Amino acid sequence: MKYRQIRVISGKGSGPNQFAKELRGVWVDQAGLVHAVGDNEVKVFSEVGELQRRWATAKPGYCVAVTDDGTVYVGEVGQIEKFDSTGHPVGIWRDDERLGVVTAIDFFGDYVIVADALDRCIRRFDKSGKWINNIGKDNKTKGFLMPNRHLDFRVDGEGIIHACNPAKFRVERYTLEGELLGHFGKFGTRRVEDFPGCCNPTNMTLDGKGHVFVTEKAGPRMKVFDSDGRLVAWVGNDAFDPNCKNMDLAVDGKGLVYVVDTMRLHICVFAPDDVGE
Repeated sequence: MKYRQIRVISGKGSGPNQFAKELRGVWVDQAGLVHAVGDNEVKVFSEVGELQRRWATAKPGYCVAVTDDGTVYVGEVGQIEKFDSTGHPVGIWRDDERLGVVTAIDFFGDYVIVADALDRCIRRFDKSGKWINNIGKDNKTKGFLMPNRHLDFRVDGEGIIHACNPAKFRVERYTLEGELLGHFGKFGTRRVEDFPGCCNPTNMTLDGKGHVFVTEKAGPRMKVFDSDGRLVAWVGNDAFDPNCKNMDLAVDGKGLVYVVDTMRLHICVFAPDDVGE
């Protein structure tokens, strides 16, 4: 499998469709709309990059996630903001103890799953915001090891949590209750499937076919693994600014991959060879 870049969305600037200082998170909803968070704003783009709408957030957003019914969640420091699909505020969850720095959000059934990078763990809440349990905290290191202060994960269709553990150079799998099921990946600099540097991979997402997509820093790359942890594709660092780190990414229903270039403040869109533009 090979991926080619077919377009970029947004970019650095002062225009309504651009970001001036930060672009941190991306999510593609069921309708194919691309939600991006940065500069205290959420901006929603069509698949080809046309700005559809935008709205302000109370604090800088570290991540964005959208439920099947269109509710938009934005992870921030100490809280999660919720909006309807038009950007109208519908609630705020505040919890300084359990929502230190929210860098990833996902959903499964009646649960909202949240990454707290400050406390280095993943937390499960119900839809009302009631805490249920922690994931990745009950181990010798008392949490994930992420020197880059960013924690990312996604939940698959079976309710299995796939999470980056950067300083262990691997992707880990957990049950919703917090049981570690397994992992793949190891440190290495000679084979492209291995993870180099101090702490990789940093970010990840999943598609509906069991593929695990990850990004790395120093130098920035995207890699695609199958469900058994075998490398099936990769995009080299020439596609991104060399200083990028914590590059969020998302996959749409067509198989297009959207990767945040955190320096150029645009979203790189990649297509596999078997998918047209």
